[in-house]
Amino acid sequence: MNKKVLKFEIDLDFVLIAITSSLKDYRLCFLINRALNFNFAKIDDLEIDLNIGGQSYFSFYNFNRDDSETDYFFISNKGTDGYLIPEMNKTDYLLMIKNYIDENDLETIITGLNRIPEIVAAVKVDPKKIKSRENLLF
Repeated sequence: MNKKVLKFEIDLDFVLIAITSSLKDYRLCFLINRALNFNFAKIDDLEIDLNIGGQSYFSFYNFNRDDSETDYFFISNKGTDGYLIPEMNKTDYLLMIKNYIDENDLETIITGLNRIPEIVAAVKVDPKKIKSRENLLF
């Protein structure tokens, strides 16, 4: 009997930036808005089942740049019942950029984030190397 194996690969069509900062989410969004000319607005918390006995809620902000149709999401990594990305427990926030973004624009954003004194570090992360990447699909 022949055995067939079905391989399923998740399409991760976004850029992910890990941010470390001790500030509250709303204060950090204010500073990012001012430094990068963004307009993050708080939306309903991101609700994810982390397989630990219930739902966990994560602070969630959104900004849509109309001229390029790029969506920016600012997500807290620490939720009500654990981490969104447990293997990145030193990361406080994640900046997810969906749709097209130019490499030069990305470098400008990362440089701008690192210039904010309250941000300890902002680095690009490859989502394909994250074990719990399914938590980032919404």
